[in-house]
Amino acid sequence: MDYLKELNPPQREAVERTEGPVMIIAGAGSGKTRVLTYRIAHLIYARGVDPFQILSLTFTNKAAAEMKHRIESLVGLDARNTWMGTFHSVFAKILRVESEKIGYPSNFTIYDTDDSKSLIRSIVKEMRLDDKVYKQGVVLSRISGAKNRLISWQAYQKDPFVKADDEAAMRPRMGEIYQKYQDRLFKSGAMDFDDLLFNTNVLFRDHADVLNKYQHRFKYVMVDEFQDTNLSQYLITKKLAAVHQNICVVGDDAQSIYAFRGADIQNILNFEKDYPDLFVVKLEQNYRSTKTIVEAANSIIDKNKAQLKKTVWTSNPDGDLIELIKATSDNEEGRIVATTIFEERNNKKLNNSDFAVLYRTNSQSRAIEEALRKMNLTYKIVGGLSFYQRKEIKDLMAYMRFTVNSVDEEAFKRIINYPKRGIGDTSVEKILVAAYDHDMPLWEVVQNAPNFLSGRAGSSVDDFATMIKAFQIEVERKDAFEAANFIAKQSGLLRELYEDKTIEGLNRYENVQELLNAIKEYVDNPENEDKSLGAFLQEIALLTDNDRDKDTTDAITLMTIHSSKGLEFKQVFVVGMEEDLFPSQMMMQSREDLEEERRLFYVATTRAMDKLYLTYALTRYRFGRLLNCEPSRFLEEVDPATIKVNKRMSATREMPGAMRQEGLPGGSGFIGLKKKPESRVPSQMKIHTPSPDFKPSNTNNLQAEQLVEHPKFGFGKVEKIEVEGLNRKATIKFEHFGEKTLLLSFAKLRIID
Repeated sequence: MDYLKELNPPQREAVERTEGPVMIIAGAGSGKTRVLTYRIAHLIYARGVDPFQILSLTFTNKAAAEMKHRIESLVGLDARNTWMGTFHSVFAKILRVESEKIGYPSNFTIYDTDDSKSLIRSIVKEMRLDDKVYKQGVVLSRISGAKNRLISWQAYQKDPFVKADDEAAMRPRMGEIYQKYQDRLFKSGAMDFDDLLFNTNVLFRDHADVLNKYQHRFKYVMVDEFQDTNLSQYLITKKLAAVHQNICVVGDDAQSIYAFRGADIQNILNFEKDYPDLFVVKLEQNYRSTKTIVEAANSIIDKNKAQLKKTVWTSNPDGDLIELIKATSDNEEGRIVATTIFEERNNKKLNNSDFAVLYRTNSQSRAIEEALRKMNLTYKIVGGLSFYQRKEIKDLMAYMRFTVNSVDEEAFKRIINYPKRGIGDTSVEKILVAAYDHDMPLWEVVQNAPNFLSGRAGSSVDDFATMIKAFQIEVERKDAFEAANFIAKQSGLLRELYEDKTIEGLNRYENVQELLNAIKEYVDNPENEDKSLGAFLQEIALLTDNDRDKDTTDAITLMTIHSSKGLEFKQVFVVGMEEDLFPSQMMMQSREDLEEERRLFYVATTRAMDKLYLTYALTRYRFGRLLNCEPSRFLEEVDPATIKVNKRMSATREMPGAMRQEGLPGGSGFIGLKKKPESRVPSQMKIHTPSPDFKPSNTNNLQAEQLVEHPKFGFGKVEKIEVEGLNRKATIKFEHFGEKTLLLSFAKLRIID
């Protein structure tokens, strides 16, 4: 087999070094997936390792499936026996087998974010707390952060620092909510996503026999995207690899951008401390991007202090210089992007799918969308409402979930009166209270409803219980598709949707049919050994955002930079390159925060294969106000030899492609078209170095004629002060930057005189 001949020397070294701890530092576009794939194939083919002894952890099921198919093409059907999948899917599989040891049923439900938020909303309401203070998202994020650091509700309540944080945030009862949330999950036979990892740690901590079983089962452990792991994930893999020590982690610290999800970059930076005999391989050859883009990306990430040093290079052609585009407003920025895509697509015979527009926050998509629509350019937004988050889909899924796990409180609340069967909120509340007060499983109360509810409501709940029992019989006897089809029809849900003849109603009906199609596809797939409804529900619960995106339309991709990781496009626009937007004003409290933002910029630039555009606007609507913007500090960090400065003035009444020379009416043109080594970032972007004693002054009484210092524009004189509503604006003439009008509530000025 000649697969090793397809690898460059470092890639081959990474594939052949199978024993002991190994860290593969994989630069952007360096063929990481090929290395992982060939490494597993090499273990099976050349080393004779039993595939059942190989554990490979990824961050999307799609990536795992693609790798499995590639390995299969190299070594045959044996590849299907490797344990490969996301952290959550692999450990959910283990928990299905072992969950009773920690008090959970084997058919436990996996709650998604909506389920968790709904449960938190109920708890906050029952505790009579202010839901504007205890917002569902904030509470869930706090609980999630605790679980990722393996802090149980008991430890949370005892920690004085955690308690002080909650009191400072005016949410002193957070610990109680965490306790009630976990208690309700447990009684519902449910785990949220974080519990899949938290409970695996608990399982391995409290049951040495179980840990020992899986330590000996997995002789080789591999972790992809290691820089994105949190403490919980790292400790699991470390425990599993403790016996054989054959652990291989693959990642790039320069692409660690998920701290807000609990990812800890220290896992990769300090990996060698846990494994002193670690063997390190660096994959530094980039196969994706042009030389210009690679050099620019290197110049960006080089500014970070906390990093594992590497020098990414490429033998690809130089390619085009990066285009830096200034727009007067966010709307003009959108028009420039749309016009440029239109021209590039036609001139270079490209597809819509060859283009991506990346932004720091979702709200930036509005101006881009409007401009693309006006030019009839097809686009898709990644990270919007996914198929499985639509109401009608969640309704049918809730019926299926409650049939499989009849103590699932959130599924019960969703379906008990849909379609309407005369069971009001008061009756539902009585059922739930009865279950809590009598410490009875929810299903037991539902089956004996007439004992707890009088009149028509009791009879209706009794009929509901009879229907669910019929569903349970079908689930036991039939595969996932037959059972789901039966539930969809007999629940009345299909009829309810079919009778709604509005366009929206027809779409909802078709969506449910599409869900049934997906279940049939699952059942017909020979790789799925378990055809049961419970197995299908687990598969869907564990889908990541990337797994859900199956849209094959030829469309321009709009997405946040965070969502773009792992993807590549021929031409990429990174829009909104402005201070306080990118880097975000929320991420400038510490060097660690700023370095994460810089890594995010690095990820954005390395998505581009052939052409990269960086755009910024001089004014932008944010928080309902028109703000003056400054170019991002990151633009100063890009190697100026890689940049070409374009001044594209969008002409709304001109046809795309109508370009005029600089200075003509409605003008559109270019400046700075010099040879590559001489191209420079415009002089007006040269950032002033603040005085050593610089400290922003209180500008409430700032007057005309006073001298001030701005951290970037330098020294200037106040020309005039204007008041618009609650806003005070200062027009300042700066020594090197000319006249600027700044909102005093945002501007950081040191008053000199």
